[in-house]
Amino acid sequence: MLLDGRVAIVSGIGPGMGRDISLTLAREGADVVLAARRETKMREVAAEVAGLGRRAVCVPTDITDKEQCGRLVATARDELGRVDVLVNNAFAEEDWATFKGFDLERWRAPFDVNVFGTLQLSQAVVPVMKAQGAGSIVMINTLSTRVVNPVLGGYASSKGALLVAAQVMAKELGAYGIRVNSVAPGHIWGDSLKHYFEHLARQRGVTPQDVYDDIAGQTALHHIPTSEEISRAVLFFASDLSRVITGQTLDVNAGRVFH
Repeated sequence: MLLDGRVAIVSGIGPGMGRDISLTLAREGADVVLAARRETKMREVAAEVAGLGRRAVCVPTDITDKEQCGRLVATARDELGRVDVLVNNAFAEEDWATFKGFDLERWRAPFDVNVFGTLQLSQAVVPVMKAQGAGSIVMINTLSTRVVNPVLGGYASSKGALLVAAQVMAKELGAYGIRVNSVAPGHIWGDSLKHYFEHLARQRGVTPQDVYDDIAGQTALHHIPTSEEISRAVLFFASDLSRVITGQTLDVNAGRVFH
């Protein structure tokens, strides 16, 4: 098993990426510390992790709060003994609107969570990984840094900043055996995207399958990845399969862009 005996922290636990990343890591032997602001979904995912024979610890966490980040890492270390992997999956978007009439406050949440919160949690875990002499930090980034959508300007800008920050961290932390990489998904197939496609279909007077075919047709594989498929890229960076890879970004978008 690729992660046998290792401990992973996954932030942003919800019904999509957070859940599937946690389960993918658990299937490969990792015990998982689950972090999110809302506890209900964490408990559900924890039960699924336990069903795979791995330990799961739930720690309600707002990553924009430094003390809560410290508590999360301390709990992981105290209850499970170590921290080998941190997956920064928590994120925030602004209300969809164009740059016209720019409002700084509308962009503040994406930067507070996606940049400062993510870096704050990463900073909290670094001393533990340094003491161990190894660790892997994985940032969940986005296709929005490659294909610009004006209504997601704040989100894309924050993720662009995180992309560079991950490279800075990789350069600085490599001497301690800590790797920092990014996974950049595009559209992710699931209930939220399904409902959005249904909304677009009503607007356009077509079927949801027509909308799916249009969006999927923009990829080389004519496919919209699921969060479970994307979680396998996270597993790659979390495991020793990528032990000589750091500071890199893996685009996981079925060939929507080549970078």
